[in-house]
Amino acid sequence: MTSPLHLVEIAIEALSQADADKLHDALERISAGDDSFAVTTDRESGQTILSASNERHLETSIARLQDEFDINVRVGAPQVCFRETLSRPVTVDHTYKRQIGDRGEFARVKIEFEPLLPGSGYVFENDCSADAIPTELVPAIDKGIQAQKDGGLLAGFLVIDFRARLVGGAYHEVDSNALTFEIAGRAAFRELARENTAALLEPFMRIEVITPDNFIGSVILDLNSRRGYVQTTDSRGDVLILTATVPLAELFGYENFLASMTQNAAQCIMHFDRYEPVPKSPDDDPDYPFPVAAALRVA
Repeated sequence: MTSPLHLVEIAIEALSQADADKLHDALERISAGDDSFAVTTDRESGQTILSASNERHLETSIARLQDEFDINVRVGAPQVCFRETLSRPVTVDHTYKRQIGDRGEFARVKIEFEPLLPGSGYVFENDCSADAIPTELVPAIDKGIQAQKDGGLLAGFLVIDFRARLVGGAYHEVDSNALTFEIAGRAAFRELARENTAALLEPFMRIEVITPDNFIGSVILDLNSRRGYVQTTDSRGDVLILTATVPLAELFGYENFLASMTQNAAQCIMHFDRYEPVPKSPDDDPDYPFPVAAALRVA
């Protein structure tokens, strides 16, 4: 998942061959023109994965499969789409060398990887002389890095907000080509995993709760228990409007819970706000409520 709009995902499976035959076309129609909804296939399990901007979006899409297209599916539990990033600069000098009979393959790249500010995305820069690596081969290195970053370094999630600066390398007139440098770019990025430089990020949502004032105490206590940070409370007539940021992992089923807690008197709106590092242990966050292993699932 490469879009910042894809924050939560579920796995689905058709219950019959007849449903499976119709599923692909139905999902294409549901996703048409909707950038916040995506359909992919898990490379290991072969399951169909739906990803969207929020839990309700996924629920609506599943309901459409049954009501509009008469397709029955088995649905997995919702999962947060975590991200990964780099925690510190690392320089990787990697040489790809292979001999196949009388033919050789060769590429050497030296790349400086460094974290960037949140929201910066991925940046590739070429500071290598054309004598070391011909200019026409450089895009293949970029291509290799981009392909590898989608598979993550730590837990299989997309790596974001980092720069890859090509600063050196070498090529062979006979044994080097675009493919060898693409392979070298991939391998150089993979070496970052051995440098212990990856950090897991989780999405935080900005949530606005509109509630009668007699429920505000319960709402705040509940959000605090979800690792939420209450930012403002404003009075508007006989209701209070509370804004807070809360990890998405803590908000599954929140709308139904809020309705139950406030006797259907409160409502909420939530939008993506930012990514933050996942606390590694209770020592990092006294309110840390779940083991990090819960987040470390390979998509």
